[in-house]
Amino acid sequence: MAPLRLGLIINPIAGMGGAVGLKGSDTAEIIARARELGAEPQSPRRAGEALAAIYAAGLPLNVIAAAGDMGEHEAREAGFSPQVLGTELEGDTVAEDSVRAAQAMAEMPIDLILFAGGDGTARDLVRAIGGKVPVVGIPAGVKMHSAVYATSPHAAARMVLRYMRGGVAQRELEVMDIDEAAFRGGAVSAKLYGYLNVPYLPDLVQGTKAGGVSSDRVSLAGIAARIVAAMQPGQLNILGPGTTMRAVANELGIDKTLLGVDLVRDGVRLAGDAGEKIILKHLNVAETDSAAAIVVTPIGGQGHFFGRGNQQISAHVINQVGIENITVAATMEKIASLRDSLLHVDTGSQVLNRELAGWRKVITGFQTESVCRVAI
Repeated sequence: MAPLRLGLIINPIAGMGGAVGLKGSDTAEIIARARELGAEPQSPRRAGEALAAIYAAGLPLNVIAAAGDMGEHEAREAGFSPQVLGTELEGDTVAEDSVRAAQAMAEMPIDLILFAGGDGTARDLVRAIGGKVPVVGIPAGVKMHSAVYATSPHAAARMVLRYMRGGVAQRELEVMDIDEAAFRGGAVSAKLYGYLNVPYLPDLVQGTKAGGVSSDRVSLAGIAARIVAAMQPGQLNILGPGTTMRAVANELGIDKTLLGVDLVRDGVRLAGDAGEKIILKHLNVAETDSAAAIVVTPIGGQGHFFGRGNQQISAHVINQVGIENITVAATMEKIASLRDSLLHVDTGSQVLNRELAGWRKVITGFQTESVCRVAI
């Protein structure tokens, strides 16, 4: 049997705004601002993790990669000798570059396209190929509302290997995206842009993000009261995004950035919409190693409590705070929206992901809690 043909497209600027709190990377102005704030490309590294795992499996594959930073470099670094499409581009890539690469691969044809990016990159593939070629997405963006992405780079590798070995059906899954300008202003307005065919492996692919505010106000109030009661004098509390954390801020009587990370000590908001560097700065002046805590809520419908929309709380931040000082809170309504009540983490560090995996207590009310499994 001839080796199967795997296409590779990387959006090299995807996800750059996450760690610095810019909530996206869809415009040249945002990319420039991200670089000013010290942001570094995330998608090449995350694509490299997936490619290394695929190469290590030893499955006979012909890799066809977009030139340069759009796939070729990471494929070679992983050990492949790819067939290269096009020529390396100067400067930052744009959406049309991904579109052209995907269209060229669809015409070859290709058995499967592996791509790294965010919701904008998935939209580019909808426009380029629609349902012509199955795809697997490596999650590397900030927002990640679409259902076409694996839960992590290593999950993407497992999806590719299982599909290439045969016997896996395809399913049309949603490509969603939001208005980034409105998102940076605190409003979420998601729109369906189309569908892509994805190997249907529900244990490895993330769901579509569930939006909206929980109708269980009593549970939210109970969660908030319990979290506030547990806050220690002098403790730095890192509050993640979301309506559950806004309820905590309301209990404290302070403002909360709905879609950002806020820092609170002794009932006072020290920083709103903080990026990774600001968080680390505050951690570095903490008086003791245990003087900080992270409080987060999982994304409804997906279950990620790290790695989707809160990349400011990076692996470096988590390691400095300590995994024993992490609180996860969610209403039972949100837990019920998750596939098999599974939680997920995608911190960018596979070592940390493994440490976070297993069973975790989730606060669901003032005197109630649930135990959910964290899968990676």
